[in-house]
Amino acid sequence: QVQLVESGGGSAQAGGSLRLSCGASGRRDSTSCMGWFRQAPGKEREGVAIISAGGGGTYYADSVKGRFIISEDNSKRTVDLQMNSLKPEDTAMYYCAASALVCAVTGLGTLEFRYWGQGTQVTVSS
Repeated sequence: QVQLVESGGGSAQAGGSLRLSCGASGRRDSTSCMGWFRQAPGKEREGVAIISAGGGGTYYADSVKGRFIISEDNSKRTVDLQMNSLKPEDTAMYYCAASALVCAVTGLGTLEFRYWGQGTQVTVSS
């Protein structure tokens, strides 16, 4: 089992920045790939950014490339998402997720991510 706890989020003006953090506990072999997903009201959950444990590759949704940065501290088992140049369309509930599969296999789809945090709200006003 893996437990994921998110922190950060909140409200920001368009063009501003926010930082999300996720801490993992439990089986280390179940967190080969960790990342952030988001779900806006009335929309499906979508992948935002994922990162392979131990300094592997990162993958970003086209909509956030150049604005968001995902990073991880493997020793602390934390994954952060630095969100810059925020837009109103970034408004959503953001979820941390983990998979036992490597990110090259999971991709940004939700299907291969078994473990999820409770979510943290991000609201961007224009």
